[in-house]
Amino acid sequence: MSKPYKEWNSYTLFFSAEYAQAYLKKCYRKINIEQPDMKSFENCYPFMYYLEHGKLYYEQAEKSPLAIQPILLFYGLVHLIKACILTVEPDYPETTSVLAHGVSTRKRKKQQYSFTEDEVKFQKNGLFSLMAEKMFHMKQLEGEKATMGDVMELIPELSGIYSDLRGKQNFEIVTAADSGFAMPKSIIDHFHMTENRFKEFFQTKFAAPVTFIDDSSVIEFQANLKGITEPIKYNLEEQHYVFPLKKSDLFLFPELLLHYLLLYNLGMIARYETEWWSELIKMMPNEDYPLIQSFLKSTLKKGPYLIYQYLMNK
Repeated sequence: MSKPYKEWNSYTLFFSAEYAQAYLKKCYRKINIEQPDMKSFENCYPFMYYLEHGKLYYEQAEKSPLAIQPILLFYGLVHLIKACILTVEPDYPETTSVLAHGVSTRKRKKQQYSFTEDEVKFQKNGLFSLMAEKMFHMKQLEGEKATMGDVMELIPELSGIYSDLRGKQNFEIVTAADSGFAMPKSIIDHFHMTENRFKEFFQTKFAAPVTFIDDSSVIEFQANLKGITEPIKYNLEEQHYVFPLKKSDLFLFPELLLHYLLLYNLGMIARYETEWWSELIKMMPNEDYPLIQSFLKSTLKKGPYLIYQYLMNK
């Protein structure tokens, strides 16, 4: 990032048609889109309006009661994502099928329902699969599922609440070192690997080139941590990088997809499961409430941050 992120102030440049058109033209030229001048001219206003609309939803969510926050935050994120898709898919939306949400959930919740045990299923068409493919080059997610608990465990800003509630450590902090970054060697115990096997695993999973520094008392490495850095994530509240300690199916999922899944399901619950949702907010019967409340508080800031990172690192 060339400049420090300052929430919505960082987006100011994008609210200029001249800048937005030049930015889109650069994006289209980079991926060899035909007629980049014409496409960027056509898309600069839709791009700006998606961002502006998303910003309005987030600003209203911040002022709104918890009961309706998920709905506002979900549609805010949807609009920001559509702006990102326009940077790689100038003809979006080409068909009505891409306008669906791209995920589904059980409409009627069971008795003794637990949010962390609930799951969403990935669909063939819709915004989720389009975002995964066009923005992050992930394909064939149709039919896969994710439980909300597994998703929440990969949100860095929830590491503190998980530690308090369950005494569970979900992440290892990645610290700055002389030649780059470092993690304690104890991390390999969580993965049941030798040090060399863990380094191989890290190199094959990390999106950018990684160089390890040998003969170190820690696992020290050099890598570019700008842009998409899965599996390493950035804790925006604590202002440091972290490495997840659970090697799940979602281990390499970009964090933007994780926020989308959680907000989709919470938004559906807030709209259609009013009784359960109201009881959760009023009665606070279990761990669901502090986890959901903490997530909603963090995604207010983290969603726009992740979108900005994507736009600036193109």
